[in-house]
Amino acid sequence: MSIVSEFKAFAVKGNVVDMAVGIIIGAAFGKIVSSFVGDVIMPPIGLLIGGVDFTDLAITLKAAEGELPAVVLSYGKFIQTILDFIIVAFAIFMGVKAINRLKREEAVAPSLPPTPSPEETLLSEIRDLLKAQQNKE
Repeated sequence: MSIVSEFKAFAVKGNVVDMAVGIIIGAAFGKIVSSFVGDVIMPPIGLLIGGVDFTDLAITLKAAEGELPAVVLSYGKFIQTILDFIIVAFAIFMGVKAINRLKREEAVAPSLPPTPSPEETLLSEIRDLLKAQQNKE
């Protein structure tokens, strides 16, 4: 089997295609989550903590000279990214926790015993009649 045909067999398998779709959807979902955090969650949090924006925090290692830009250590962006991650992780945790609670309640909910089929009902009646006849004798 040639390398090209082996690669084709590998690439066309369902698992690889499913994984690729998952990665693409995950990337798109990542944009949604980033927008949710940046545009919906962070403004109220920023308001609560006094409008602090960490992204502007930086240390200038070397000032700009002529055409050369300044060399800056932007540790504030790193702090902001960590805060974004913590918020996203907590939101996902709460979502998974709610889903698990619903699944648990669904599993604990008492289910009615299955109704017997017509054949089972008929057999039960025949059994009861036979028992009744034996008790008469």
